[in-house]
Amino acid sequence: MTDTPGLPDGYEISADPDRIDTERVHRWLSTDAYWAIGRTREKHASAMAGSLNFGVYDLVSGDQVAYARIITDRATFAWLCDVYVDPSVRGKGVGTAMVAAVRDHLRPYGLRRILLATHDAHGVYEKLGFRELARPDQWMALVSE
Repeated sequence: MTDTPGLPDGYEISADPDRIDTERVHRWLSTDAYWAIGRTREKHASAMAGSLNFGVYDLVSGDQVAYARIITDRATFAWLCDVYVDPSVRGKGVGTAMVAAVRDHLRPYGLRRILLATHDAHGVYEKLGFRELARPDQWMALVSE
């Protein structure tokens, strides 16, 4: 996916699960992502195994610099989650390009909706077509604490 619109030069997006630096992604999420603080390595591995996983890689160093995970039935619904961009590349458009690539990757499935939750990145997702729920009163959650 090197021809991804908006992706800065020197980076590549891949949906190849074998390229994911699972140790790095687990460290990012379990220590720095407000929604996943303390997530165990085992829980993270299980989540990845049941998902589509995307990474952004620096073409010079080969290092992974961003990650996103999708849970989907590939027919009607998807949940975009665990979107993380390394602080060293934030503000360069890497995250926006990655989410656009994920959206475009899912387009052929004809999904009715792709959902996500965010506390602080509404503007990023709005640029890519995401909107607040029109009827949030129709949605419910079963939450385990």
